[in-house]
Amino acid sequence: MSNQSDAHDFLVEIGTEELPPTALLKLSNSFTAQVAAGIKTAGLSYTGVQSYATPRRLAIVVSGLDSQTPEKDVIVWGPPKKIAFDADGKPTKAAAAFAKKNGVGIDDINVENDGKAEKLVYKSLKAGISATELLPSIIQDALDKLPIAKRMRWGAERTEFVRPVQWIVMMQGSHIIECSILGFSAGNTTRGHRFHCDTTLAIENPAAYAALLEHSGHIVPAFETRKAMIRQQVVAEGEKLGGAAVIDEDLLNEVTGLVEWPVALTGSFENRFLEVPPEALISSMKEHQKYFHVEDKDGYLMPHFITVSNIVSRDPSQVIRGNERVIRPRLSDAAFFFETDKKIALETRVEKLKSIVFQAQLGTLYDKTQRMMGLAASVADSIGSNSAYASRAAELSKADLVSDMVLEFDKMQGIAGRYYALAQGEEEEVANAIRDQYLPKFSGDQLPESLTGCAIALADRLDTIVGIFGIGQPPTGSKDPFALRRATLGVLRIIVEKRLPLDLRVLLKQAQQQYSHLSTGENLVETVLQYMTERFRAWYEEEQINAEVFMSVSEKGLSQPLDIDQRVKAVNRFSMLPEAQALAAANKRVSNILAKLDSQAAIGSVDNTLLVEDSEKNLAELVEQKAQQLAPLFANRQYSEALTSLAELRVPIDAFFDNVMVMVDEESVKNNRLALLKSLRSLFLEAADISLLVPAK
Repeated sequence: MSNQSDAHDFLVEIGTEELPPTALLKLSNSFTAQVAAGIKTAGLSYTGVQSYATPRRLAIVVSGLDSQTPEKDVIVWGPPKKIAFDADGKPTKAAAAFAKKNGVGIDDINVENDGKAEKLVYKSLKAGISATELLPSIIQDALDKLPIAKRMRWGAERTEFVRPVQWIVMMQGSHIIECSILGFSAGNTTRGHRFHCDTTLAIENPAAYAALLEHSGHIVPAFETRKAMIRQQVVAEGEKLGGAAVIDEDLLNEVTGLVEWPVALTGSFENRFLEVPPEALISSMKEHQKYFHVEDKDGYLMPHFITVSNIVSRDPSQVIRGNERVIRPRLSDAAFFFETDKKIALETRVEKLKSIVFQAQLGTLYDKTQRMMGLAASVADSIGSNSAYASRAAELSKADLVSDMVLEFDKMQGIAGRYYALAQGEEEEVANAIRDQYLPKFSGDQLPESLTGCAIALADRLDTIVGIFGIGQPPTGSKDPFALRRATLGVLRIIVEKRLPLDLRVLLKQAQQQYSHLSTGENLVETVLQYMTERFRAWYEEEQINAEVFMSVSEKGLSQPLDIDQRVKAVNRFSMLPEAQALAAANKRVSNILAKLDSQAAIGSVDNTLLVEDSEKNLAELVEQKAQQLAPLFANRQYSEALTSLAELRVPIDAFFDNVMVMVDEESVKNNRLALLKSLRSLFLEAADISLLVPAK
């Protein structure tokens, strides 16, 4: 046990030029986790860890850190007693060598039994290692493991980090840990706010670090504290306007990574800009200026923005006017692009897609839209939607990519297309489908609203997936340049959550047929189908459904996602029943018996006249009854109800295996019993192969 009286607080601070704001939180969390792990591995105890992260620093305070690792009992076994001593009991050369090796005399060596024989043994107490010795390498290792995509090199030094380093602090208690990190000697001085306190600040001890920065340095050092301050200030500014500030978490994290002393200020822009699609205005404010937008009680954009300054200005109105001057040209650009773009019909823009390559071997974006038209129409027919709408939406789906609006604001793709389609008189469902083609954009994102939107969203993704697989460039390991994993999950989500009666095998064949130069063989379709259905595994892992449950369904080689999902959910509920494991084991036993047969050709249907034992008669009767009862349930995909009913067979199945010998000498009786087992297994297989629910040994 460590002595807490020998514990001290520890501080490390890496001072830098401005760190990337979108990565700051990730860097801080990683640094803290790695340092804590390193300290633990070294055998040092501590009472707490607090991380700090601002644009110009990553810091950690470790409270109550042991000054050294615990002492250790060291036991070194030597040669057996009979070798270490001669017949007269005098030490041999072997004993002398063992003592010399351990740096002690013969008198310090004892003889003990190690559980097998009497041996020489040397016992000592190894002193702990000073934390001062261990910490520099722990910090350096943590820095080396930071998730930095591209490291920078500065000056003439070969040192690399995410940004040029300016200073290093490493303290244990009030003492500096003498070491060099990232080319800098560690000290006890930090730096305050670049504008409010552009000077060095001496740190008395780690416990005083945060208060020193806040009170003297004009810095809020804790990321989460600063984030909470910004949220509170932004919300308050929105309320002052009679509206509600819309706080995007990613934007909030980025803004938190940009400022050390946050001050929220409200600016305005002219009402005329509200004639521009709000998505464009929001994109400009958010992406370019890092502003929060404000909505009224009805959810409409208000002509205001909230910016978070990094200084406390003597004249905030000047800061506000400066921001208004910056945003106005951007909003003017958006207004100009919108009005200009509307003058050119989307249909005219479709021709321009002929000059934009989708993928070298798969043609242009124009080629892609032509393929999507046929596929979207087929999907629409299958789901009871308007195929003409789906085809038209697919034709115009990529036209806005060559508009000035989307060239300037890339997040407007699809959204701009919807506005332009409405402006030129396209059906509202067609226009909305153009917008919804990109949904879902990420995990948990909303799905297309209409069936037409679903049709072109599916067509877009399936065309890409089949095409990329068709040219032999499927995802490998962590490399997925065409985001096929995300596209696949999007397809599965749309089909399952929208409850669409679609067959992936059919869809993939239709997608393949749109390509004139791809292989028409079954191999491509089956390869892609296997890849796509396998993505379900990750889906169900997130839902805490065991892999065995999914495997029991996937074993059937199904290709209708909605049907697969219904089966998986049913089997998952079944697996929680008290009878589940016994029935799974019985199915496994039946499967093994049938698998050992050279051929199942001799096994016909059950002949009731050949049933001998009461247990087999009873089981045969029940299996026949269940087959009749469950047929409509299976037909209606009521798998959960069917499996719950099948659970009632546990007792008669157990009785059968307890009382009936299957592999008897009499061929007709044996085959009849095998037929009974086969019919039993077939009944369960209607839903899934539940034998796979048996845990692997």
